[in-house]
Amino acid sequence: MILEMKVPSPGESITEVEIAEWLVEDGDYVEKDQAIAEVDSDKATLELPAEQAGIISLKAEVGDAVEVGAVVCLIDTSAAKPDGDAPKKEEVKIAPKVEEKKVAAPVKESYATGTASPAAKKILDEKGIDSSAVKGTGRDGRITKDDAVKANPSMGTATTGGTRGESRSKLSMLRRKVAERLVSVKNETAMLTTFNEVDMSPIFELRKQFKVDFKEKHGVGLGFMSFFTLAVVRALEMYPSVNSMIDGKEMLSYDFCDISIAVSGPKGLMVPVIRNAENLTFRGVESEVKRLAIRAREGEITVDEMTGGTFTITNGGVFGSMLSTPIINPPQSAILGMHNIVERPIAKDGQVVIAPIMFVALSYDHRIIDGKESVGFLVAVKEALENPEELLMNNNVKKALEM
Repeated sequence: MILEMKVPSPGESITEVEIAEWLVEDGDYVEKDQAIAEVDSDKATLELPAEQAGIISLKAEVGDAVEVGAVVCLIDTSAAKPDGDAPKKEEVKIAPKVEEKKVAAPVKESYATGTASPAAKKILDEKGIDSSAVKGTGRDGRITKDDAVKANPSMGTATTGGTRGESRSKLSMLRRKVAERLVSVKNETAMLTTFNEVDMSPIFELRKQFKVDFKEKHGVGLGFMSFFTLAVVRALEMYPSVNSMIDGKEMLSYDFCDISIAVSGPKGLMVPVIRNAENLTFRGVESEVKRLAIRAREGEITVDEMTGGTFTITNGGVFGSMLSTPIINPPQSAILGMHNIVERPIAKDGQVVIAPIMFVALSYDHRIIDGKESVGFLVAVKEALENPEELLMNNNVKKALEM
């Protein structure tokens, strides 16, 4: 029996995928549920498992765009599994036929060799090309007007002897879609960015005191993401317009906080979503961040896990970024950018002290969020991070960390 394997729907609104890589070769025997291909959608890279065991026949090539529901391969389920111990047939290699290369007759050297005609010399002078860098095709090697027209200015440029290679590769469907979305954000939103700085000393002290016990008890580290996520949830409740988006001529606001977390994956930037972050504790946030990050980096993240966020947090600090203007993740209206933490001199209680400082940035859509709200939101985030014990832990650190 010949089974037609069709492209399953990766998620709502996705009508087309691209064959990123075949994990098997044409004619291979595959087992049921064995991963046979990786396919790119405009939101994620997914594995395509074999529906039955048998001999596979590929019907699409790497890079092909195929519609959801289209046949990409056939599986002969009646074919017997090859005997792994069966002797292999030796391939008879036939030496390739060597064709004699025709050698062009050498150009006869004369006084005219390398000499440019008056018309050719004028063109070469205009291009700034020395006639010695041009090979003439005219009689006895004379440089003709046509030679001069075809001459490239780089012919007269000295090289250092280094390699000058280049390569060209097709962008994945995911990367092309990300590019389209980023351009549309710049063109279709009134995006502005506001900045502030955060003294991370209080968080450093809490982590220093509790991170070992926290990890031993919960199996996850007490990182910065839980503090930032819960600080964002608090600020979103104070400024609900930041937790909103434009839908046509209407403003759509949410009474829940689905926080998208930007994660670097093997195929590029992934943005999995922490659902109902307003109901999570420090342990809950850290566990969810770890789970989603692992799934994204191992290529197991699903489209559903990256759909529907209401606000995004991105951390360029892990790559060493000091300051940036993050781009909104549409259709959301705002995104918070975290950056690296650097010890800087600051004024505290009338004294200059050294403290771990992080610059933070909030990019927002000015069509729906006013400047007062955007600045107030970022200040609220700063206040919670600089006073986490009171504003995020209700003055009970051990209970908040479930120690």
